[in-house]
Amino acid sequence: MNNSKIYILLLVLFLPILKLSAQHNSEVQLANEYYGQGEYEKAKKLYDDLSKDYDNIPLIHNNYFFLLIETSDYSDAEKYIKRLIKKFPNNLYYRLDLGLLFLSSEGEQKAQNYFSNIINEIKYDSYLTSITADYFVNKKLTQYAIKTFLESRQATKSPYSFSLEMANIYRIMNAKDLMVQEYLNYVSQNPSNLNYVKNTLQTLLSKPDELESLERLLYDKIQLNPNSEIYSELLIWVNLQQKNFYGAFLQARSIDLRLNSEGARTLNIGLIALDNNDYNSAIKIFSYLIKTFPGSHNYLLAKMYLIRSYEQRVRNTYPIDEREIRNLINDYNQFIVELGVTRNTLEALRNKALLHAFYLDEKDSAIAILKKIIDTPRANPEIKARSKMDLGDIYLLIGQPWESSLLYSQVEKSNKDESLGYTAKLKNAELSFYKGDFQLAQEHLDILKQATTREIANDAMALSLLIKDNTALDTTETAMQKFANIKLLMFQNKITEATASIDSMLTAYPGHSLVDELLWLKADIEKKQGNFLQAIELMKRIVDEHGYDILSDDAYFGMADIYDRQLLRKEEAMELYRSFLTKYPGSVFVAEARKRFRELRGDFDQEEKVIN
Repeated sequence: MNNSKIYILLLVLFLPILKLSAQHNSEVQLANEYYGQGEYEKAKKLYDDLSKDYDNIPLIHNNYFFLLIETSDYSDAEKYIKRLIKKFPNNLYYRLDLGLLFLSSEGEQKAQNYFSNIINEIKYDSYLTSITADYFVNKKLTQYAIKTFLESRQATKSPYSFSLEMANIYRIMNAKDLMVQEYLNYVSQNPSNLNYVKNTLQTLLSKPDELESLERLLYDKIQLNPNSEIYSELLIWVNLQQKNFYGAFLQARSIDLRLNSEGARTLNIGLIALDNNDYNSAIKIFSYLIKTFPGSHNYLLAKMYLIRSYEQRVRNTYPIDEREIRNLINDYNQFIVELGVTRNTLEALRNKALLHAFYLDEKDSAIAILKKIIDTPRANPEIKARSKMDLGDIYLLIGQPWESSLLYSQVEKSNKDESLGYTAKLKNAELSFYKGDFQLAQEHLDILKQATTREIANDAMALSLLIKDNTALDTTETAMQKFANIKLLMFQNKITEATASIDSMLTAYPGHSLVDELLWLKADIEKKQGNFLQAIELMKRIVDEHGYDILSDDAYFGMADIYDRQLLRKEEAMELYRSFLTKYPGSVFVAEARKRFRELRGDFDQEEKVIN
């Protein structure tokens, strides 16, 4: 028999079957369409016929079964599902569906007893346990899913099994304390997933009280497991989220001592504290490293960063004391003599140059130091680039903006699409702003708003908005030109001239949109001159008269900061921080305000007692 005859014979034999299959598929599709459109009576009639053929069950079961429940046709539903269970006794889903029917038809108690029997039966099998729990989650019966996992844990004597699954269920239930406990169980059994848990918790725990609850739970865990690196690492992370850098240091210190890592984690916490302007914590951390790890690589770094921490504190304690600046320069000199010319001492030289330029009016000394760094053959390209930008800043101080622009452009060109390049472009944008070329400044800023570095993008956005908001209705740009000149005067530390120009503008433009900006600049000048009460009055004007403008939260936080850090009036500072958290819940200063409030209240002192 040739191939064509075989093909015809097969076609004759199977054509009726193919036609029947196509007919069934068409009926299934039609029944499902009726069900989806809410035409239950038409759908049921088709499903009744289709359900007689077991081959159709996988195609119709979910819709058919739930149609019977939704229409309260419990008798037919029970006959149908029991028939399936008899035919497929090992199909766990059909057995669970019967419990779902009991829940609808006969109430919670019968369903609970029925489900409990199934859970008890499968609790030793992890695979069936997972299937059962997933079924309950899909049917929004989360409490039964939790019960399934807990029964299996108890039966198998595995208290941490299914931790991630249970954490996800508690997440659905919004039971955050229980969710956190399960994530801790999960990471304690799988330490390699620590970063996953950190990232997850960072997304899920957005409220301060949730972080504080996690913090308390971790302290309890550490009390029971004092050598647990995982819980200590998580506590470091929680403290960093709360900007409690000293609390993070206490945990990092313990880990470093256990692992003999010469203070590596501790140094990192100190740097984070310094970057976040918590100079007091940074000073304590770096002082500890110098005392504890003499002769180590971290000792040298800690020594340099300790000087920098003192420098930042001096530069932010007003009025700035020239003697303290001289002491800092002496500290840098000793550090450089001790170590010789290295990458770290070049950084110290750079910092020293900036002190000469911006605080002692010794610009020639600063220029000489920076040129020495730039000309050093072995100098790292990054420090050379930063020194070039610093040199550009100093040329701007002495009124040579073209030299500044040239240096900024060099750094921008040699560091394209890198953070340094973006910083240089921002400096060029600011230079164009100072010169009153707002269009050119805006062209730079439009590019920088897409920068990968968040801080640069934010600074670019702020300056861009300032230009747009204050030139849109003023086609002559006269007020904005004067404001830009004031900013340049302040950068050049020509405070008397800047103050006079601010007062002149406030008189000439009493209703201008720049008024709050002018008040802010004047408040900054008063603060830096040590006139703290005058600064507070100006900030209060911003809050009272410009409460809906962008500087309102800056001013409110600024008042609290002065009471806290300059006047040392604890009660007024606490009250302002407390009211700030209510008044400006979306402010970028919220985390810092909450940390300062807790610090003044003594929360962190209590935590140190617990650790020690």
